[in-house]
Amino acid sequence: MLQPARIQHAKVHKGRLRSKAKRGTDLSFGSFGLKAEESSWLKSNQIESARKVLARYFQRGGKIWIRIFPDKPRTSKSSEVGMGGGKGALSHFVVPVELGRVIFEIDGVAEETAKEALRMAGHKLPIKTRIIKRG
Repeated sequence: MLQPARIQHAKVHKGRLRSKAKRGTDLSFGSFGLKAEESSWLKSNQIESARKVLARYFQRGGKIWIRIFPDKPRTSKSSEVGMGGGKGALSHFVVPVELGRVIFEIDGVAEETAKEALRMAGHKLPIKTRIIKRG
């Protein structure tokens, strides 16, 4: 799964998602892409699950670009632990995805194949997505 090799601070503030992405909203590498239609956090295992669907559907054809990287650490305390005692231990990594952000780009496959693969990958993500095309 995607995660940073090392991090400076294991426990960071939660932060807040802004309304709209300012960058990463257009296709830069591929001919087709999957764009976020709402803002949310995406876990590294959700991104990996969608990537696997794309790779499996192409069967060695095409090229995939992942335009996001989960580098924000999230913590959690174990269940049935009372209040206090500080913040929990590192649990997983997330990436804050804003509305309009391109998540995946693909190239080197037919349009029908690309659209079906991106549709299936979009079902693996907990946000609404849209398939975009260069042009």
